[in-house]
Amino acid sequence: MSLFGAMPELKTSRRSETAPLAERMRPRALDQFAGQEHLVGPGKPLRMLIESDDPASIIFWGPPGVGKTTLAKIIAEHTRTRFIEFSAVLSGIKEIKQVMVDAEKASAYGSRKTLFVDEIHRFNKAQQDAFLPYVERGTIRLIGATTENPSFEIISALLSRCRVFTLRPLSEEQLIALLRLALTDEDRGLGALHLPAEDEALAMIASYASGDARLAYNGLEIAAKMAAATSTRRISKEIAQEALQRRVLLYDKSGEEHYNLISALHKSIRNSDVDASLYWLGRMLQAGEDPMYVARRIVRMAVEDIGLAAPEALNLSLSARDAMNFLGSPEGDLALAQAVAYLALAPKSNAVYTAYGEVLEDIEREPAAPVPLHLRNATTGLMKSLDYGKGYKYAHDEAGKVAEMQCLPDNLHDRRYYHPTQEGREKLLAARMEEIRRLREGKPNEG
Repeated sequence: MSLFGAMPELKTSRRSETAPLAERMRPRALDQFAGQEHLVGPGKPLRMLIESDDPASIIFWGPPGVGKTTLAKIIAEHTRTRFIEFSAVLSGIKEIKQVMVDAEKASAYGSRKTLFVDEIHRFNKAQQDAFLPYVERGTIRLIGATTENPSFEIISALLSRCRVFTLRPLSEEQLIALLRLALTDEDRGLGALHLPAEDEALAMIASYASGDARLAYNGLEIAAKMAAATSTRRISKEIAQEALQRRVLLYDKSGEEHYNLISALHKSIRNSDVDASLYWLGRMLQAGEDPMYVARRIVRMAVEDIGLAAPEALNLSLSARDAMNFLGSPEGDLALAQAVAYLALAPKSNAVYTAYGEVLEDIEREPAAPVPLHLRNATTGLMKSLDYGKGYKYAHDEAGKVAEMQCLPDNLHDRRYYHPTQEGREKLLAARMEEIRRLREGKPNEG
């Protein structure tokens, strides 16, 4: 089809017969659009951009099924520009460049183009670079849709030339309203079937969709077909449950949601919230995360956030990792859950984590001072003649097994890195450190 030819008219009846419910129910105008009030409500930034026919290029960032494609089509319709749709999964740089060349020719005749690129984050740097001159000259209005954080996935040169709008998941109330509309709409929806639906059934479908309108429509469409084949011809909770079978969780093991969930798990454990910790663990495992990745992160949490306040936490975490490796999922999931629950309830200390960080800073900042001579081994006569080992005090021969001897380099001799907390076992370690200090100074222990 030529870019310069007339747009073909859609056959409404054929579209209704063959298109999925989600496509048939797609809003055609802003007034029909559900959700994203923070962007398209009266006086909000995206509505103002559309109504003023601002030609700015746009990046829509948000989870699946929240209206990114729909908004792009509404913008093209409202601004009377030609809508060209690309998928970053199916298109390459050759196709992009050809469209750009054709669009530039068309712009000379006053024809404006809206180029919509779905999953734009899947384009590599060279492909994204191809948009730059045309976006800059205003040859096209680029609208990109991404489920990933544009700061990480869109090249900075292109990002600086676009306005980024963040879309939010739809609420369950909004999804239920969309489902009710689909059930009563005889032109585009399922109204011709005259199928009543129980409130609990619609609530279940909306909950299953996790903010994704497309998933909600798909679930309703399956449930409607099943209900139409029954004697009651009613979408009940049981039919909805059978249609959905299993909740589909939003997750991408290499994308932002992966990092969001592991962050939620880590911070819930750090905050000693055992219920939230178990919930986020379950979310990750049920969504298909590699259990061994979770196990590795749990081990890290044990040393970073629990530390010596409960040193047994590391052993428990390593045992959970081994159990997961031995049993596999789902049997081994319980071992990870046990470790997560223990870490959440354990006393917390990041004293060793902080101390080691300060050590690394000093190593980077301070000169690499030589090892004090008294700490060196005199393994040869020459070394002994150079005073290697001279003045070394054998701790086992000293009172309290502590020698009054400097072990840090001279430039750091007063440096103290480890500051134990009063949490768990570290309270005992703090008392032991005070005891060691007094022994070094030759003072008797108190109490």
